[in-house]
Amino acid sequence: MTTDREQDRLLHERFDPVLLEPVPARLHLQRPAWIGYARAAAVLAAGVAIGLALPRPWPGTPEAPLAAAGAQALPARAARAHLVYAMEVRHPVEVDAAQQEHLVAWLSKRLGTKLKVPVLAEEGFELLGGRLLPGPDGPVAQFMYQEAAGRRLTLYVSAKSKDEGQTAFRYAQEGAVSVFYWIDGNWGYALSGEIDRPALSRISTSVYRQLNP
Repeated sequence: MTTDREQDRLLHERFDPVLLEPVPARLHLQRPAWIGYARAAAVLAAGVAIGLALPRPWPGTPEAPLAAAGAQALPARAARAHLVYAMEVRHPVEVDAAQQEHLVAWLSKRLGTKLKVPVLAEEGFELLGGRLLPGPDGPVAQFMYQEAAGRRLTLYVSAKSKDEGQTAFRYAQEGAVSVFYWIDGNWGYALSGEIDRPALSRISTSVYRQLNP
């Protein structure tokens, strides 16, 4: 009978040469200019996030990787959606702010709830518009804001998943994208942007207060 050690040796002899083979050029990752569209396809097809950070209570301890499970999947999806659409120049939104009444009515009907659009002018951000996105538990609304310097914020509104409980403000981060998120009743909210944490915290507080007057 072959011993475990002998089996291990045979496996190494058989497969180590394969592991040491160079990766074919055709399999190397490319980063073309349209990487945003590739990200969009990944988000819409999978609806999951990889490589995000585990959220910490707000205000909380230093960031750690996010797990895409329960309430923790909310900031993952929001950050991915922000990365995809905030970089768009010609088509950042589906319906622009000039048609805000139509935008709110349309998204409210699709999500099955009366949506409110926070006003962030005091924070230096104006509404650009919004769009409808797919989500794991139904349609999702994304509202986009922009400041004079060109930085953008997105507010992601999604129905609460079955495994998502109530949560106060929490903070998560993926690369340069910061996310403050919370679950309120049957809905989850996430504000994302490439701005510093204190500024995003202040704006998130304003958003929450406007949604819960």
